[in-house]
Amino acid sequence: MGFLAKIIVVGGGNAALCAALAARENGADVVVLERAPKDEAGGNSRFTAGAIRVAYDGVDDLRRLMPDLTDEEVANTDFGTYSEDQFFDDMGRVTEYRCDPDLVELLVRRSRETLLWMRACGVRFAPIWGRQAFKVDGRFKFWGGLTVEASGGGPGLVDALTKACEDGGIEIRYGARALDLLRDQDGVCGVRVKQDGRTHDLAGDAVVLASGGFEANHEWRARYLGPGWDLAKVRGSRFNTGDGIRMALDIGAAPYGHWSGCHAVGWDRNAPEFGDLAVGDAFQKHSYPFGIMINAEGKRFVDEGADFRNYTYAKYGGVILSQPGQFAWQIFDAKVAHLLRDEYRIRQITKVTAPTLQELAGKLEGVDAATALETIVAYNASVATEIPFDPNVKDGRCTRGLEIAKSNWANTLDEGPFEAYAVTCGVTFTFGGLRISTDGNVLDTDLEPIRGLYAAGELVGGLFYSNYPGGTGLMSGAVFGRIAGTSAAGVEAARSAP
Repeated sequence: MGFLAKIIVVGGGNAALCAALAARENGADVVVLERAPKDEAGGNSRFTAGAIRVAYDGVDDLRRLMPDLTDEEVANTDFGTYSEDQFFDDMGRVTEYRCDPDLVELLVRRSRETLLWMRACGVRFAPIWGRQAFKVDGRFKFWGGLTVEASGGGPGLVDALTKACEDGGIEIRYGARALDLLRDQDGVCGVRVKQDGRTHDLAGDAVVLASGGFEANHEWRARYLGPGWDLAKVRGSRFNTGDGIRMALDIGAAPYGHWSGCHAVGWDRNAPEFGDLAVGDAFQKHSYPFGIMINAEGKRFVDEGADFRNYTYAKYGGVILSQPGQFAWQIFDAKVAHLLRDEYRIRQITKVTAPTLQELAGKLEGVDAATALETIVAYNASVATEIPFDPNVKDGRCTRGLEIAKSNWANTLDEGPFEAYAVTCGVTFTFGGLRISTDGNVLDTDLEPIRGLYAAGELVGGLFYSNYPGGTGLMSGAVFGRIAGTSAAGVEAARSAP
C-alpha cells in the first residue's frame, strides 16, 4: 500500500480512536483499521446514548468539563457529587467484588482527567438532563452516579473523535478487516488485512486491538454465554464478532474475565437482529423500576426496584432471555407515564394500551391473561402506599408478602389508561476478553507481556462480572485506549531508535 504504519490500531470506536489520538500525541505515525464501511463505522460506540461515568467532587469539576453550563442551570440543578470512593464501591458491589483491582484503580483515578483530555481533543459533554435527572419541587436532581454524556450521544462522540484523528493526520482505512497478527523475533510486527477483496500484510512497530467483543457472533455467544444466547438481539454493530480476541488468542494471549457473562438489557421484542443507526439506542426499555414485568406465564420474575436502573439494567436482559419464549411485558399505569424515558415514545415499538387491566391482560401477546391479571391484583394489594414515592432516591416504597418483592418505587397499577411494552434481550457487549497489564500490554498465558501488542475497550477482560455500572463502558474504553496508545507509541519510539 506504500505506507508503513508505525502504530496500527484495529477498530474504529471510542477506545480505538482514543488509542490512535494518544499514540499520535506521543509522536507516532498511526493508521486505524476499521472493519465497517464508513457509513457504519464507530463500532458499538456509535450505537450508545453516550453516557459516561466519571468521578467528580462537585459542580466545579463538572463546569471544567462542561463550561457551557449556565449559572441558571447550576442554580436549578442538584448535581451532587460522585466521588472516587463511590465509583470504587459501585464497581465492587455491582461485579460482586470480582473486578480486577489494578484495572479498576486506573479506571476510577483517571476517569476525570481522561474526559478533560477528550475535551481538549474536541469532544463536547453535557449533563444527562432527560435520562438521569427528575424535576422535583422545581429543581432537577441527578441520581445513580451518572451525570455526563457526550454531546450528540454515541454518534456525536464518534464524529468528534474521528475529526480529531483526521485533523491530527491519522489515516483511517474503512472496510479494512484485520485477519491475523504478524510476528517476528521481537514480537508483534503488523497485521494481515483484507480490504476490497484483497489480502495484504501491513507492517508496524506495535498493534493496539480495540475491535470490540464477540456479541455479534452467534456461535461464540452460544459457546461461551450458554444455550439460548444465540437467540438474543444485538444492540449495536454487526461487525463485533471477536476478531481481535481470536487473533490474540491464536498467538498465545491469555483469556481473562467473565467469558460466560455480558452486558444485556431489555430491548424491544421486535427490534432487528442488529442495531439500527436510524433508531440508535432507542430500542432499549429502561423505565421498568416504575412498573412491573411479567413473563409468558403471567408472573413477575424479578425485583424491578432492586436498585437504580443504572445498576440492574445490564443484567436484566439475561434474566428476560431465560423466561419462557425469551420475552416479557413491562406494564405501567397513567400515574407514572410522564416518567417513562423518551425511548418509550418512538415509532418502532411493540406496545399495547387499554382502559382497564382486564382488557390489557387480554392484549398481552403470548401471555396467560388470567394469571397475569391475578398477578397484578396481588401486586396492587401488596404495595406499601403509606411510604412516599420519590423517583430520585431509593425510596423504600416496597411490596409486602409477595414471593418476589419489589424493593423501591412500588406504585399500584390502578389508574388507566394502562400501557405495556414487549421486550426481549439485547446484548451490548461481552465481558470475557484478553488479559492486559496496567500499561495496556496484552499478556500471554504465562502472564508475560507480548511485545508490541496492546488492547483496549470491550475486548479487555477483568473489569465486569455478571453486571455493570451504567456508563462505565465508554469510560473504560477511553481510559484504556489512551493508556494503550501512549504505551504503544513508547514501544514504537524504542524500536525505531538507532
